Amino acid sequence: MKPAPFLTQLQEQAHAQQEIIRSEFLPADAAALNFKPHASGWSVLECVEHLNRYSRFYLPHLERAITITQQPLLSQAVRYSWIGRKSLDVVNPLGSKKYKTLKHLNPHNSHLTPQVLDEFLQHQDKLLHLLEAAAKADLNKKAIPVEFFRLLKMRLGEALEFLLLHQQRHLLQAQRAKEQARHSICLVV
Repeated sequence: MKPAPFLTQLQEQAHAQQEIIRSEFLPADAAALNFKPHASGWSVLECVEHLNRYSRFYLPHLERAITITQQPLLSQAVRYSWIGRKSLDVVNPLGSKKYKTLKHLNPHNSHLTPQVLDEFLQHQDKLLHLLEAAAKADLNKKAIPVEFFRLLKMRLGEALEFLLLHQQRHLLQAQRAKEQARHSICLVV
């Protein structure tokens, strides 16, 4: 895909993810946000905190890469490396396989407040700014370290897509947790 439509698609996804937070999670009460579907499951806030932890790592790397790879927009299609394709497969929201999260990225049993949602929205604003700036960057430049093994690097474009797909995967998980909370809370009442 050419860079301009690729970035437009990612921007649309980022806006849609912001809307999920604003319309579905911000109005929810604390019980629904902290409800765990099962003992090892994550609550809405844990899902979003997991995303915040990823953003805290990836956004500074993305910003640095966009700044140093500034050049006129190329019409060259966005390409994928083997690590990029593998990373995108792992976070694909349609994938049914579950993966174990690294300990420092796992928010399970954290004491979280709705501030987690505000932080996500701040990260999303930053990501949207970076997506806009990426229009002048080389999206095929290998520049973004992979969080779990920093010697491996993803291309800028695939790292942006990775972050948004990963967010979509866990926002769907958060929506399921909220829906299960609604059913459980209704049954208790």
